[in-house]
Amino acid sequence: MAEEHPLVQLARRAIESYVREGVVIRPPKELTEEMKRRAGTFVSLHRHGQLRGCIGTIEPVRANVAEEVIANAISAATRDPRFSPLRPDELEDLEISVDVLSEPEPISSLAELDPKVYGVIVESGRRRGLLLPDLEGVDTPEQQVAIALRKAWIDPTEPYRMYRFRVERYH
Repeated sequence: MAEEHPLVQLARRAIESYVREGVVIRPPKELTEEMKRRAGTFVSLHRHGQLRGCIGTIEPVRANVAEEVIANAISAATRDPRFSPLRPDELEDLEISVDVLSEPEPISSLAELDPKVYGVIVESGRRRGLLLPDLEGVDTPEQQVAIALRKAWIDPTEPYRMYRFRVERYH
């Protein structure tokens, strides 16, 4: 297996420690520059090419990216409502990616979106939906926004705001 990025290694350690022992790890004493930043992060888990969990934060809610990744990795493994919690026997062939989000910027039309480059956030009142960029099977801004609206329980006929963001994706 190719060497994993330090953020992915951190997510893997967090998941393994929590799933095997119920222990939440602490961030490393020496943080990389990426880990020191404050940003929203998403941790995505796949097994055998199938999604197995994905949880994240749109904006930073913790002191730094390292803490965001630890919390979101554990949540992706154990609290994604679409899946049962990860079992220890699933850890060996787990594929993990970590996305670090840029600051979301408001947009006024679909023309400002490219689903291969930008993720999208839709918002109406307190409901928000997010879709990460560069996902298999999401090829148009229309598809991307429709999925994000569904995730947020926003009817496409009601008024909503859109934001776009970029990600740095690590494997």
